[in-house]
Parts: sequence; structure tokens; C-alpha cells
Amino acid sequence: MTDQSAAAAGNANAPRLPLFYRALAPLHSERHADWRLQEGDASFAAETPYVPIIVGELAQAARTYPIVFAAGDAQPIAVLGLERRNLFLDDGRWIPDAYVPAYVRRYPFGFLATLEAGKEEATGFALAIDTGSDRVLQSGGQGTALFENGEPSALTRQALEFCNAFQAEARATMAFAKALQDQELLVERRADATLPDGRKLGLDGFQVVDAAKFSQLPDDVVLDWHNNGYLPWVYFHLASLDRFQTLLNRQAVSIAVAPQAQAAASVEPAAAEGDAAPKSAKSKKVVA
Repeated sequence: MTDQSAAAAGNANAPRLPLFYRALAPLHSERHADWRLQEGDASFAAETPYVPIIVGELAQAARTYPIVFAAGDAQPIAVLGLERRNLFLDDGRWIPDAYVPAYVRRYPFGFLATLEAGKEEATGFALAIDTGSDRVLQSGGQGTALFENGEPSALTRQALEFCNAFQAEARATMAFAKALQDQELLVERRADATLPDGRKLGLDGFQVVDAAKFSQLPDDVVLDWHNNGYLPWVYFHLASLDRFQTLLNRQAVSIAVAPQAQAAASVEPAAAEGDAAPKSAKSKKVVA
């Protein structure tokens, strides 16, 4: 369920790409001199049930989504749906009042690790763009230029600033995840739900903080986590787990609305007048 576990592009031997990205390439002032970026929506996120988040946005994200940790690297992720569908997207737009994660807002830009000759670990990062995005144009007059007179345009400079901030937060996020693992606070969980149409859904492959273990942390660790800002992040995570019920309710409503919309499309307007408003759908509680 993490960025690192996104499906590989091409064949099984191809390098894995981050979630959403199809052809990530470093920006170059000569190679991409005429390239432009046009306006677009978030349709690229329509079929994803999760997205990685960083600690700096945990408080905001927790108001809308359940926040859990991926198995393995303990990357924090916001759960967007119970199936292969983003329940917070409506016609390519994020629904009003729902927080839009930074990972989504930075797309189609991103960072690629750079390597120096003879070294195996990354020595830096270069601003990159998903050349497979429908928003990226290789020529023409539409959209906004990526480069002007051989220099990064205001759009590209803004993207670089955003990605730099995101990368710094990502490092803090991994430090937080490691601290949780070091204290053995993460436990595997599974969320099961029964939908109004009788289907049963199960969401697994994630971890949550064991609240009982968290309450028993040694005093020196509590002090250290207070100074590092880790304590409120844990509380935000724990509080966000109540959002699983909200998520299930959204799933139930989407199931109820779909057949009604199809029926309305097949009925003449005159015949539809006077129809009673549909009753709200209810579903069984999620167990997480």
C-alpha cells in the first residue's frame, strides 16, 4: 500500500515507479526547452485507494482520512477507499472540505535520486516530471512553459520549492516511522466491512499504533518524542482511525447513488417528476 509498492511499469523486470507516475524523467533546460504544462484535474488519482502522506500534513489529513502505516517501511498513508476507487474524488475534483494530500498536489512533478560515479547511494535529487502525464505537452502554445530563455520558469521554480519542502518532510516522516518500529509499537490490522449490497470487503497490509504499548513508553522516550514532536503525530493517527466508519458510509452512499443515476438517465424527465428522495444508505460498522 505504499509509494514503493506501486505496480511496476512495463514488465516485471522494469524498475518500479512511484504511485501515479508512468515515465518520470529529470527536467533539462535544452531537452525540455519547448515543453509546457497545461491545466488539469486529479483524474490520475481516481482509482487509488490510498496515498502516502508526510508528517507535516498529518494533522490536516487525519480530519478526513484514516491514517495507517504500510507494512514493511511503515510509510504513513491516507486511506481513500475500500476498493480500487478514490471515494473523495468527484468528476476529477477533490470533494469540498476534504484535504488534498501534498503527494497529489505535487504531481506531475517529483524528484529523482542522482548518483555520483563509484557511489551506490544517492548523493542528491533532481527535479523531474512525469512525461506520461496528459498535462505535459512537448510543443505548442497551450499551457505554461517549463523554461523561458533557457532558465526555469516561475512554474518550474515553484515546483522545485514545493518538492524540496516535500523531500525534507519525507526525511522527517521516515525518522518518525523508524522510531515507531524501534519501540515495536506497530501492529498489523485488518479492516472488514459488509456493504449494503451484501458484498464483504477486507483491507489488509497495514499497521496501526498499539495504544496500550504507546501508553507504557519509558519516560525518557516520552520526553524525547515530546521534543521531536512525535507525540501529537501518534495522537492524530489514533484519532483518525474513527474515519474508517466515515469511509464506509461514503462507500455505502456511492453504491446507493449509482443505480439511481442509471435509472434517472433512462427515464424521461416528465416521468421522473415527483419521485421521492432516496433514503440514506446504512452499512455495518468497520472493524479495524
